[in-house]
Amino acid sequence: MYNNQNNALAEQKPFMLPSAIPEGEFTQEELAEDMEGIGMSFPRIKIPAGGALQFEIPSGDPENPDYAKTLEGILLFSHDSFTYWAEGNEYDDNAHPLCLSMDGKLGIGEPGGSCSTCVLNQYGTAAEGRGKACKNQRALYLLRSGDFMPLQVTLPPTSLKPFREFLRQAFIFRHRATYGSVIQIGLKKATNGKDDYSVATFRRLSDFSGEELAQVRTYAESFKELVRTMIRQHNAGHESTTDAPHDPGTRYTGPIPTDTSSQFAYGQSLETGYEALPA
Repeated sequence: MYNNQNNALAEQKPFMLPSAIPEGEFTQEELAEDMEGIGMSFPRIKIPAGGALQFEIPSGDPENPDYAKTLEGILLFSHDSFTYWAEGNEYDDNAHPLCLSMDGKLGIGEPGGSCSTCVLNQYGTAAEGRGKACKNQRALYLLRSGDFMPLQVTLPPTSLKPFREFLRQAFIFRHRATYGSVIQIGLKKATNGKDDYSVATFRRLSDFSGEELAQVRTYAESFKELVRTMIRQHNAGHESTTDAPHDPGTRYTGPIPTDTSSQFAYGQSLETGYEALPA
């Protein structure tokens, strides 16, 4: 839940945007050669199951991921993401959804079409309980200080209410964009009487102002347009086809914004398929 920090915000070190990170021993041209034809996607973070209180973060070794109790950074952007699975497949990492909407508006697959009028996106349609057959999620893009790529944190239905309350209290009521502050995402254990599960918690740690805010604003606006373009291209690519929603061939191949080119693409494309954006 939202933790009010109005009286005394936590003291923070200066936030380091990717554009402020000193160039390393390898040039952008060298990195581009390595990444040619591979494309890029965002490191994906899920809310853990079973009431666990640590995030699993991808590392250079798939067998040994990193773990953290909290994630801190700038919420660059967030958007809805809806997924409809065959019954029993929603927790199978090898299964693909029957229908996927990357923006919570247009579904691709079966049944597909407008999410707002889809019968599967109505309460009471879930196989059990009063929920929806279509799993409503929210994709958050969290940029940590000193990182070149934002983390993509996928919120499940059980974490949507605390997130919305946090947005209202920390940003909407204060007339402030989400990228104007550093936030912290944590975890707490909850139960439905039968099973334990994990719920995301949120805190505002500090606010940007002056020149620092101007730099963050420019960066965030470019990033948001990049993600919107990725989603538009994915939807357009499937609009008149019967391709499965997880088609790995869908990529962003348009121009990369100048002020984010070094952060989001060393190669010539960004993957936008099922593995790149939330399912």
